[in-house]
Amino acid sequence: MNATKSWGLVAVVALAAVAGYFALRGADPQPDPLVGVEEPSAPAPITAEPSIQYPIEAVVDPAAEVPDAGPLPALDESDAAVSASLDSLLAGGARPDLLLLQDVIRRVVVTVDNLPRERFARRLSPVKSVEGGLLVSGAGGELVISEDNRARYAPYVALVEAVDIRYLASLYARFYPLFQQAYQELGYPQGYFNDRLVAVLDHLLATPEPAGPLRVVQPKVLYQFADPELERLSAGQKILVRMGPDNAARVKARLRELRRRVAGGVSAP
Repeated sequence: MNATKSWGLVAVVALAAVAGYFALRGADPQPDPLVGVEEPSAPAPITAEPSIQYPIEAVVDPAAEVPDAGPLPALDESDAAVSASLDSLLAGGARPDLLLLQDVIRRVVVTVDNLPRERFARRLSPVKSVEGGLLVSGAGGELVISEDNRARYAPYVALVEAVDIRYLASLYARFYPLFQQAYQELGYPQGYFNDRLVAVLDHLLATPEPAGPLRVVQPKVLYQFADPELERLSAGQKILVRMGPDNAARVKARLRELRRRVAGGVSAP
């Protein structure tokens, strides 16, 4: 089995929070600020301890350990192998056409790092934006996100659920040096990407689960949550909220399992 199936980590982490970026935009979205490898923004509020909290060595499950496939490809040369692994990686019903595979490992690292921020860069996402505009119902100042809106996320949720997390966590550990290299390039020479990943997963799992219809307003081009508490959520948390409670619960279940694996079995605080 091709070792670069570590893309499954992308399907679980990035898809869980990138799938609906711009879903609260109106019909004429404007360019977003860019956060890239070459110009990293200030670190998000979540911080890791100076010492390593979740060593990657603890991630491997002996029952799912991948065979040694030889030396790792260079980070700059890893895209072809990642792309070639998709057919055998994804279960039926998943749509690999939703993925953007150019410089994919760097895209994943940047996106994971940016999920707790107010926004992140569309051009650096490893996942295509949800098609169409936000579906709302009502009129005037009583707009709510329509229940029909959640169907737009169905292909992304299916993609998240199409991976074997136990095996893919072991693949992630096998190819961790490439993720770590990309994280250091991003502007964290002393940082440890797996610690950051666990912290971001905890952040996403802490997303509130509001009950009832979600009111939105459209003061300009962008839709916003009418509830100021929801509007203050991070980009990643907003996406989980807007995809609807059923979809969010399914995605959180996968994030919870991934978190257990990449944290070496350590329970969330």
